[in-house]
Amino acid sequence: MTADDAAAVSAVCMRSFSHSVANSLAAAGALTFATIASAEAFLKRLQEDNVILVATDETQIMGVVELRAGSHVSMFFVDPEYQKQGIGKQLLHTVLERAQTDDVTVNASLYSVPVYRKSGFECRGDVAEHAGLTYQPMVLHLLTAAD
Repeated sequence: MTADDAAAVSAVCMRSFSHSVANSLAAAGALTFATIASAEAFLKRLQEDNVILVATDETQIMGVVELRAGSHVSMFFVDPEYQKQGIGKQLLHTVLERAQTDDVTVNASLYSVPVYRKSGFECRGDVAEHAGLTYQPMVLHLLTAAD
């Protein structure tokens, strides 16, 4: 991701969130997500140690994945128009190659748990809620996944 991509990346996240997650949350969760997924928030995180990768065709951004501190998937969205085409699988695979630990974590929306399970993540602990966002903590043991 480059700074010029921030608005388009934010738009992809918001479209995907609205399509699959927003209806299951209270207004506070939607507001929290809008803040986290804003172009300004992406620009700030781009200046930190986060790896933010995008999938594009010749004209637009189709998906995004973000790895925080080399060990936590903090954002992972594919535009609804491009889902079920392998874009998410490739994005996740590519960002996991950049992991700096043997265990990668994610706080998965309940909607996305099956997607993460297909990639080898396992549930770790109980469903939780923070700032209106409901999530399932999950972990991927990379040494096990590579075997």
